[in-house]
Amino acid sequence: SCDASQLCNCFSMALEFIPPGLTSKITVLNLTHNKIKHIQSQDLQQAVNLRALLLQSNEISSIDEDAFQSLEKLELLDLSNNSLAHLSPVWFGHLFSLQHLHLQGNSYRDLGQSSPFSSLRNLSSLYLGNPQFSVIRQGNFEGIELLHKLWIDGSNLSQYEQGSLKSIKQINHMIINLRNSNIFSEIVRDLVHSVTWLEVTEIKLPVEKKSLVQNSTRPFRIQKLTFKEAFCTDQTISRTIVSLKEITSLKELEAINCVLEGQGIWNTKEIARSGQSFVETITIIKAMIQNFHLFFDLQGMESQINKLKRLTIASSNVFMVPCNLARHFSSLLYLDFHDNLLVNKRLDETICEHSWPSLQTLNLSQNSLKSLKETAEYTSRLPKLSNLDISQNNFGEIPDACEWPKLLKYLNLSSTQIPKVTTCIPQTLEVLDVSGNNLKEFGLQLPFLKELYLTRNQLKTLPGAAPIPSLVSLSVRRNKLNSFSKEEFESFRRMELLDASDNNFICSCEFLSFIHHEAGLTQVLVGWPDQYVCDSPLAVRGAQVGSVHLSLMECHRSLVVSLICVLVFLVILLLVAVGYKYHVVWYLRMTWAWLQAKRKPKRAPPKDVCYDAFVSYSENDSDWVENTMVRELEQACPPFRLCLHKRDFVPGKWIVDNIIDSIEKSRKTLFVLSEHFVQSEWCKYELDFSHFRLFDENNDAAILILLEPIQSKAIPKRFCKLRKIMNTKTYLEWPAGEEQQQMFWENLKGALKS
Repeated sequence: SCDASQLCNCFSMALEFIPPGLTSKITVLNLTHNKIKHIQSQDLQQAVNLRALLLQSNEISSIDEDAFQSLEKLELLDLSNNSLAHLSPVWFGHLFSLQHLHLQGNSYRDLGQSSPFSSLRNLSSLYLGNPQFSVIRQGNFEGIELLHKLWIDGSNLSQYEQGSLKSIKQINHMIINLRNSNIFSEIVRDLVHSVTWLEVTEIKLPVEKKSLVQNSTRPFRIQKLTFKEAFCTDQTISRTIVSLKEITSLKELEAINCVLEGQGIWNTKEIARSGQSFVETITIIKAMIQNFHLFFDLQGMESQINKLKRLTIASSNVFMVPCNLARHFSSLLYLDFHDNLLVNKRLDETICEHSWPSLQTLNLSQNSLKSLKETAEYTSRLPKLSNLDISQNNFGEIPDACEWPKLLKYLNLSSTQIPKVTTCIPQTLEVLDVSGNNLKEFGLQLPFLKELYLTRNQLKTLPGAAPIPSLVSLSVRRNKLNSFSKEEFESFRRMELLDASDNNFICSCEFLSFIHHEAGLTQVLVGWPDQYVCDSPLAVRGAQVGSVHLSLMECHRSLVVSLICVLVFLVILLLVAVGYKYHVVWYLRMTWAWLQAKRKPKRAPPKDVCYDAFVSYSENDSDWVENTMVRELEQACPPFRLCLHKRDFVPGKWIVDNIIDSIEKSRKTLFVLSEHFVQSEWCKYELDFSHFRLFDENNDAAILILLEPIQSKAIPKRFCKLRKIMNTKTYLEWPAGEEQQQMFWENLKGALKS
């Protein structure tokens, strides 16, 4: 049950004895909530380095005298809530390092005839008592000189020997549960020189006639006195006020959950005769006053309040303070009336002219104020007011103009149901809290504002920096903020703290880049990194903003798409260049033409053949073709009918179809070859589309006429069959001499007739 730091946890394991085998390595041993009844000598003998021993909530009724003898390093011993019927000084005799001792909740009735703690020189906190504890004797605390905290359950304490607690020279904080009012006075007399803060619970205040500081000499130490769940009447409270004035060191009085049975009919004359009070701070929380609406106005107490500096009356049904009484709080700096029943009409009486003349801080939160304009007007009567809290009042509306105290620096308007912020808010402010108001925007000009709290609103962006140039701290926690930019952040030149936690952040690339690369941003963000979580994209929802890194595609989608488009374009361009160089387009065209031609009969029916020859020539050779060859052949006897593209192609028909149809309707095809022919694009087409039809059939339908000498290699390589025919078959050459020309025409006519 032990961890790496040698903390051994045996909590609630139904153990009936301390487990054997404890070693010197153990530093903390937790045996709480078991069934241990007895602690024997050998149980803890080896645990010499134990620092904390927790034995509370067992059934321990007996402890061997030397059970703790080896625990010289023990600092915390908790034996509370067991069944110890007595305490032995021998148990603690060797606990020289013990600082915290818990003995409350057992069954002992007293501490014995002497002190059980005489050897505990380093003791800092001591917890004693139980419902059966009834006697405190002189000498019970001998040996203890200084305690940070002393807690005593003396709810049934019936006997206290005077001087029993005097042996303790200094107690910083003492808490005693005490119902016997007679013993209260005796204890206070013993403690005025040693205790700094005395807290008494469940006391029924006595009608004390004797002095609380009887035979005591100044200076006193006690500075703060707290009553919890105490009961008092008009009579006892009057006597208590008089008695406490004798403790000149007392500066602070506190009453929590106390009950006053009365109507405020106090003996003000006796109180006034007893002199000036030295108390500067009074705190009353959850005071129960039956029929509080009948409570008197405390007239006659004016002389007792003019030195008071801090007053808190909270959750106590206060609905007004009489104007005359308010004017006598001449030294009061701090007034807290939160969680009461103040309304605007009664506030006019409570803060009347010349009341609370020195007041600097006023808390009116959680009351029933309805008009912000009236509240501002009434508080403007306080010339020195700088801090005002009017949060959690249901104002509902906010006017465009208000009159405020001229020195107001802090204003809390959180959870007041105001729908917007207007120029009603004073420009003198250094701190403004408008949290919890469902505000959708904030654009007030507040040149001196240093802290702005906009928590729990509906803001979608950070407020503009220009109207609030002095801002040091900004809270936009729990809004509808999706992100904020580098420009927005850097516009707040003095920003030291920014709380943008608990928003639904869209973790875009721009936002993440800003978060990851902005120097010093994480030192400014409050709650970083745990409270900054992505809401979208869906893939990173719930992840901490600081740990999210999006991919290049997610962050630069348009750039990646552009690059892909450029690459595709370059690939297409490359393919076009390669296709042009290697005549890919030609092959595609030829494939299409071949497919088209394959669908048609290999030879046109005789009735469809209407030309003797289709002439394929270059436009640059048209003069020879049209003026020489056509005249010679078409005027021959019998005449030949030639198909020329200029004359015989069907207008509007696709040129490819015209070429194929003309070749198919002609018995022969004449190719007038020249350098111009080889360079002519349309001649290439005519060669292309006749190539499959004529040469694949291995017939003599093609007649080649060489108009001028041309090298075989000048013919494009893709026309391999044409080049082969020129190398293997005879072709006609146009001669220069007239005699040879006559022979040329005879040979050509013979070829056309064959």
